Amino acid sequence: MTPHPDKTHHALAGCGERLKQAREAAGLSIDDVAARLHMPARIVRSLEAEDWSRLGAPVFVRGQVRSYSRLMGLMTAPMMDALVDVGPVEPSRIVSRTHTPKAQWWAEQLGRRLVYIVLTLFLVVPAWVATRQHLANTGDGAPLDVPVDLSGKATQAQPQPSTPRTVVASMAPVAAPAATAGDIVVRTRGESWITVTAIDGSSLEKGLVPANSERRYAAAQVARLTIGNASAVDVENHGRNVDMGAFARANVARFTVSSDGSLVAAD
Repeated sequence: MTPHPDKTHHALAGCGERLKQAREAAGLSIDDVAARLHMPARIVRSLEAEDWSRLGAPVFVRGQVRSYSRLMGLMTAPMMDALVDVGPVEPSRIVSRTHTPKAQWWAEQLGRRLVYIVLTLFLVVPAWVATRQHLANTGDGAPLDVPVDLSGKATQAQPQPSTPRTVVASMAPVAAPAATAGDIVVRTRGESWITVTAIDGSSLEKGLVPANSERRYAAAQVARLTIGNASAVDVENHGRNVDMGAFARANVARFTVSSDGSLVAAD
C-alpha cells in the first residue's frame, strides 16, 4: 500500500535542503544541474523544494535523489537513510483479459474432437470402399495364376485371403508454434517501477516489480513502456540487449514501440 503523503514528506525532510546547499557551494545553477543529470529543471526545483507530489512514485523519488546526491559528491547512504520510511508501492493486480467462459471452452474442445473424427472418416471410408471393390473384382474374374499338375489337369487356385489396409488419421493435437523472437523481455536486477501501455490504451502492467524478476510482452501489443530505476534493469528486444543508457533520463527509461516492433526513445 502506498504510504500516506504526510508520512512520506516527513521521511524525506532535509534532503532538498542538503542538495540545495551542495549545489550552491559548488557554484552551479539549477539549469547546470539539470543539464548534467539530463532531467528537466522543474524536477531539480521539486527535489530541492521537497515537492515529492510532482515526482511520481517513491521509486522514482529514490532514483532522482540518488542521482542528484552522486553529482554533488554527497554520501548516498545517508541520503537514502532519509527515505527509509517510504514504503514500497504494492504492484497492481494483473487480471487476465483473455478469460474464456466454461461453456465456450467445452464447445471449443468438442469442436476440435469433431474435426478429428471427420478427418478420420474421410481417410478410412475411401480406403474401406476401395478394398471392398478390389475383393469383389477378384472373386468374379478369372484367377490370375492357375497351377497345372503333371497329369495336365488344371488345379483350382485357392484364393488368397486379402488383408484390408486401414488408414487412421492421427488424433494427436498439433504442437503449438514456438514463441516469436519479437517479444520484449524485461529482467530486473533491482526493484523497479514498470508501466506498460497497450496499443488500445489499456494498461498491461503498472506497478513495482521485485528484483530478479522477468516480464515478457509481445511487441505487437505494446505501445509505450516506462521503466524506473533503469540502471538495475536489462531489456531485450528482437533477441538483442538494449543500451539502457541511451534511453534513460534521471534513471527513468521511456520507450515507444515502432511498427516493426523496435524500441524508440519516447518524447
